[in-house]
Amino acid sequence: MTSTLTSAHPFTHLTPQAVLDALDAVGVRGDGRLLQLNSYENRVFQVMLEDGGAAVAKFYRPGRWSDAQIGEEHAFAAELAAAEVPVVAPLQLAIADAPTATLAHALVAGQPFRLAVYPRRSGHGPELDQPDTLRWLGRFIARLHGVGEQQPFTQRRTLDVATFGRAALARLLQPDTLPQAQAGAWRAACEQALDAVDAALAAVPAQTVRLHGDCHPGNILWRDVDDKPGAGGGPHIVDLDDAVTGPAIQDLWMLLSGSPDAMRGQMATVLQGYRQFRDFDQRELALIEPLRTLRMIHHSAWLAERWSDPAFPPAFPWFGTPSYWGQQTIQLREQIEAMAQPPLDLDWID
Repeated sequence: MTSTLTSAHPFTHLTPQAVLDALDAVGVRGDGRLLQLNSYENRVFQVMLEDGGAAVAKFYRPGRWSDAQIGEEHAFAAELAAAEVPVVAPLQLAIADAPTATLAHALVAGQPFRLAVYPRRSGHGPELDQPDTLRWLGRFIARLHGVGEQQPFTQRRTLDVATFGRAALARLLQPDTLPQAQAGAWRAACEQALDAVDAALAAVPAQTVRLHGDCHPGNILWRDVDDKPGAGGGPHIVDLDDAVTGPAIQDLWMLLSGSPDAMRGQMATVLQGYRQFRDFDQRELALIEPLRTLRMIHHSAWLAERWSDPAFPPAFPWFGTPSYWGQQTIQLREQIEAMAQPPLDLDWID
């Protein structure tokens, strides 16, 4: 894949002083100490404050979301917090003429950014080998979905084949993305896989709700009960950047790993907790492999779209190589076979 690295990428303007100045303009007074946190999609900084506290500042990737789409993300977080679903919601900012009370516009070296600030929270990843943890996660996600079904998104994306599959395919078929030697085989496998996803989604009339959307273990902050008096233990959501409309199973399947038997047991345990707060349509189990397929294709397109960001080539050096596309072709063929198999059988669950 041809590299288009350039020092003019918007994120290169976010120097420490520029970050501090932007925060100062919205009433967040840093003491000069910044720590850039691990985030490829946006730029996120831990900011030590003059009053001795700390906050987390998020500069959204320019051009990705509109004010209205981010407004729905923030409103969803506020709804979850009001329902006492553990979420780190954005703080209100001291700004005038802003899109919302939690979203600011910042101009850095002539480059416009959207900016939000969050309270800092500590924690670690969930221990998914523990049945009690899986049940707790099931209860937590069911409560999140309970809030999510109360009203729809009107601005944010829907998890469907057109958005996460066909559009991703079109992006990857642009010149200088796929090596010519691998392009034909990958495209054929991708188109066949998307046809199978289309058929699977049409066969399961799943209810759609507002979702976290990217609920893998790395996006769940687990706080131990004794982390801090009064803070509450268990899972917390720290970011809803990928919130979408889709079927409930999307926020559950990424908790699974291992062999089919292992995943069957894990899902059964998660659903024991989930069903304490919300019904689950077991037909959605047939969507696990189709949704996994969409995620694979969308992830390749995401990498291609972000390749001009200087953070990406060093972090994903294997992307775009002939071996990468050869492996992707094999994995898509495996997904076609997986989608043809019966879904997880959980009929024995009470």
